[in-house]
Amino acid sequence: MLKVNKELCIGCGICEDNCPFGAISIEDGLAVVGDSCTLCGACVESCEVQALSLEVQNKQVQEDLADWKGVLVFCEYRHGELAPVSLELLGIGRQLADRRGVLLSALLLGHETAETAQLLIGHGADVVYLAQHEALGEFRDDSYSQVTADVIRQYRPEIVLAGATAIGRSFIPCVATLVNAGLTADCTKLEIREQDGALLQTRPAFGGNIMATIVCESTRPQMATVRPKVMKQLPFDGARTGTVVDVVLTEKQLHSRVQVVESVVEEAGNVNIQEADILVSGGRGLENAKGFELIRALADTMGAKVSASRAVVDAGWIPYPHQVGQTGKTVAPKLYIACGISGAVQHVAGMQSAETIVAINRDAHASIFNVADFGIVGDLFEIIPKLIKKIEERR
Repeated sequence: MLKVNKELCIGCGICEDNCPFGAISIEDGLAVVGDSCTLCGACVESCEVQALSLEVQNKQVQEDLADWKGVLVFCEYRHGELAPVSLELLGIGRQLADRRGVLLSALLLGHETAETAQLLIGHGADVVYLAQHEALGEFRDDSYSQVTADVIRQYRPEIVLAGATAIGRSFIPCVATLVNAGLTADCTKLEIREQDGALLQTRPAFGGNIMATIVCESTRPQMATVRPKVMKQLPFDGARTGTVVDVVLTEKQLHSRVQVVESVVEEAGNVNIQEADILVSGGRGLENAKGFELIRALADTMGAKVSASRAVVDAGWIPYPHQVGQTGKTVAPKLYIACGISGAVQHVAGMQSAETIVAINRDAHASIFNVADFGIVGDLFEIIPKLIKKIEERR
């Protein structure tokens, strides 16, 4: 906690000015800490009279850490089909389980989805827990949370993963609360720490300006949600064998205070950049909305779709469904061509999983070249027309 020494504080206001979260105010000549304090320590470093200090409480270590083993993936089943992020999570889950030398299990909630179990096994699961009931056919926060929490308590996995989808973001925090665990949201990278086997959970922080790695080394389970299209799914292996376990459900678990009146599947629009094999993406280097005519011309020549950075979406040059990045969509095409995009960490977080990245930028020091497989330094208004011409000649 952040403590204020009233005898040393002189009410100068330097800490108030340096707090990035506006959590400190000066009242009656003394610094007062508000609820929005994140314990970042910026005020402590700026206090010239050393009136502020961070007090670290003794860390409580869970006594039964060794009893928690295995990796559990919540596999999301919606509108009659398995969400693609479920298979992506099984891919990274398989890697983590192999590093730990433990089993990878999948939890599937729903109604009449037993045929999906073999699909999950073929994509890496050793065990599939099937929680099947008509009451679970439609997603409800409270019943899904209760069933998932009870499965975690019973089988005690050391790692629990879920997709950072609308459903995952809705009920997984409740599950973490029920099992008294920490939760890292919107992870873009997961690794195992060699010395103690702890899960290293990396996610964008401070608006995407830095990448933070979070560790829950003293408690279990370690829980994380992962953005879709960040991890790679494993190829289906029909020869894999596994165990299917039917979860025994109780009336208490299935009871819900939520009534689903109607479930409507939105009609897919013309823009679905997450499924594209090739994306041509435009940024501020296009100078104005008219610049996207050139981007569309290249995309049409290549049979690609058009995407964009947040800056041009905010400027109104192109609609939001085209946006790639932390606050847009995460994509993983076979080819990603970044035109006039500087390469801010927020944008890179949404496209770094592309198989091949080509960057076109007049600034030789642009950050986008740090992640690009091929880089072209020059004026995109000269380069793209030549590229279109070459592609048409090859055809």
